[in-house]
Amino acid sequence: MSDNMPDPGFGERLDAVINLVNDQCGAASPNDVGASTLYAAARFNAFILAKTTGSAENMKIERERALDYFTGQFRLMLESNLDDFTENFVEYMKPTPK
Repeated sequence: MSDNMPDPGFGERLDAVINLVNDQCGAASPNDVGASTLYAAARFNAFILAKTTGSAENMKIERERALDYFTGQFRLMLESNLDDFTENFVEYMKPTPK
């Protein structure tokens, strides 16, 4: 867990995940896709903690710090994206040509 800048592959991974969830919105509601995406992120972040701490005992020790870190990072990212969508609402929400 760190506050470092994203690595060079960050944008490509981000685009791949966004494209996947956008595609899933064709078969499920955006709310359902959002819920599964949020759960997947939580599950993967639990894996990160397990991988970096190396044991269940260490995970217990680092649990609160991890919760503070991941929820804090999510809040910052969500605030930034809410601001971006608010400022660019018309552009982002216009219908896509078929």
